[in-house]
Amino acid sequence: MNQTVLRLGVAGLGTVGTSLLRLVERHGQDLAVRTRRPIAITGVSARDRDRDRGVDISGCGWFDDPVALARSAEIDVFVELIGGAEGAANEAVRAAISSGKHVVTANKALLARHGAELAAAAEAKGVSLNFEAAVAGGIPIIKTLRESLAGNTVSRVFGILNGTCNYILTRMEREGLSFEACLAEAQRLGYAEADPTFDVDGFDTAHKLSLLAAISFGTEIDADAVYVEGIRSITTADIEAADELGYRIKLLGVASRTDTGFEQRVHPTMVPKSSPIARVDGVTNAVAVEADFVGRLVLSGPGAGGDATASSVMSDIADIARGDVVGTFGRPASALQPYRRAQMRAHEGGYYVRLAVFDRPGAFASIAQRMAENGISLESIVQRRRAPRADAPDHPTPLEPQPVILITYDTTEAQIKDALDRITVDGHIAEHPQMIRIEQFA
Repeated sequence: MNQTVLRLGVAGLGTVGTSLLRLVERHGQDLAVRTRRPIAITGVSARDRDRDRGVDISGCGWFDDPVALARSAEIDVFVELIGGAEGAANEAVRAAISSGKHVVTANKALLARHGAELAAAAEAKGVSLNFEAAVAGGIPIIKTLRESLAGNTVSRVFGILNGTCNYILTRMEREGLSFEACLAEAQRLGYAEADPTFDVDGFDTAHKLSLLAAISFGTEIDADAVYVEGIRSITTADIEAADELGYRIKLLGVASRTDTGFEQRVHPTMVPKSSPIARVDGVTNAVAVEADFVGRLVLSGPGAGGDATASSVMSDIADIARGDVVGTFGRPASALQPYRRAQMRAHEGGYYVRLAVFDRPGAFASIAQRMAENGISLESIVQRRRAPRADAPDHPTPLEPQPVILITYDTTEAQIKDALDRITVDGHIAEHPQMIRIEQFA
């Protein structure tokens, strides 16, 4: 056994940082046996030195400035758990690399914005830049793509990458609650931030997806190329309609290799109830990988939480302790190919469209005509009568809007959106159309 201690400097003592301290305290001896090298936390940095975190940090050097910790001669590995694409996290990671320190981070925003540049700097210094904890919490998806599937060509990677959104959609389905009610409960339980924009509007998933795409396809990271929709527009009517049609609604990140380039998209998706991804509930994450030699793999597990994320952080630290230095994205940064966006193509699963249509002569004919003008074939049309209010007549008045659900065959995004724009202008609907992609995952 190498008796030289691997010294860690941990910046950020929030939920994940304190879990990492507990992990090292609890499993330090076993880790030394597994990695053939003792591991110890020798320096820490956080905003509040006096806060009670439930862990003993008296034996660690304290640094008010994470950049100073990153440059300290008393550490070998800088563990960045601060968060954010810029500011202290960015400065500290760069300082650590330039000082010849290995870096382990859980910061997807930083890597989505600066990953290729930081990877090149780490390679030039001969140090590791590891980020298993940045995507899907405790699920070892980075190692799977980067190492276990090195002999495969990946054609598609997709999954549920945000536990907050999956929790909200699960509660909406099970309890018939509105999006707003479920979001408030997620915030109360700590699953969602006070400002939930990053999660519920899909940006968190987009950052994670851009990292998975870079490893899967060997391309440069292009988070700006991800098409992003969140889940704010999903209603209980959509949840109920999906159930009747044999689907469940999930916020998915999907990255695909095509003949004309690469596609990255984040949006609510109807998936068949029979598919493994449809059965992933609550704050759990799941990632599916499709590759030429292994077929389809599905990994599922805790996508967030201090202990699960700390477990992934430690897996990266253990690699460094063993001396395993793997390219950040599975290949040299200089070998990453420019990201080439795929040309528009028909969405193979079709679309679900919900319209609030005024029940008057000519309305349905006009809607069908607009669809036909855009080359869109309809698989089914379902009109669902609204339940009458207690103070309303037994039958709706002719002008009262009624829900109409359309299921299309394969068509392009541009075609369906143009048709819906025209339908809106015609004045036959009372509210903005709802459109959700359908994925069959056959």
